[in-house]
Amino acid sequence: MGITTIRLQSDVEEGLQAVAETTQRSKNWLINQAVKEYVERQALSQQRWNETLKAMESVALGKVVDGDKVHAWLETWGSEKELPPPEVGK
Repeated sequence: MGITTIRLQSDVEEGLQAVAETTQRSKNWLINQAVKEYVERQALSQQRWNETLKAMESVALGKVVDGDKVHAWLETWGSEKELPPPEVGK
């Protein structure tokens, strides 16, 4: 486990102290939890961005499904005559 020193603005320190007392958790635990959640959100954001870039590349290559065909397919969900999902470029 690493040790990192941080300087908190006084209003942040006061809020942190209040939350620590209310939750009966240490300030260290709260800070670790907050940083962990932030890092996880940043990783998820980066993953979503990468997926967006990949999707945009697929669109640029013409790998798309016609929206009307998707809607027609969705209209049949749960019916006895459910259509197969539409395919890319068809």
